[in-house]
Amino acid sequence: MYEKYTIKPGDNLESIANKFNTTVDMIKDINNFDSTYLRAGSEIIVPKNKEQYFDYYTIKKGDSLYAIARKYNINPELLATLNGLTMNDYIYPNQEILIPKSGYSYYITTEGDTLDIVAGRFKVDKDRVLKENQTIYLMPDQLLVTRR
Repeated sequence: MYEKYTIKPGDNLESIANKFNTTVDMIKDINNFDSTYLRAGSEIIVPKNKEQYFDYYTIKKGDSLYAIARKYNINPELLATLNGLTMNDYIYPNQEILIPKSGYSYYITTEGDTLDIVAGRFKVDKDRVLKENQTIYLMPDQLLVTRR
């Protein structure tokens, strides 16, 4: 899920990344630019604040994505993808990851997705998908959420 952000005087990519709980590389990626130059007043796309739909979990020694997914009764592939990981990536003690809250359905878009396709996967009206996500760009790897 993404939203538009208007750059303010004094903003830089690092301060914006911190504000939206993301990385500089993610902001560069979703805006398709290499430069670190930002102009006040222009708009960029940023990940939507995830706190509404996620809890945080701090990795402990001996944890694995499979064990964490089993503990929270979620799909391990979804857990990995939501956190920018693959199932083969190593996780580190004290690393913080997002845990999807129950009561929501989560979907990671793929190339060629349309609003009708996504609504069909959720088995909900497309207006509901729009309402829950506010801003939809249907970019590959965009996270969409809806209440069950």
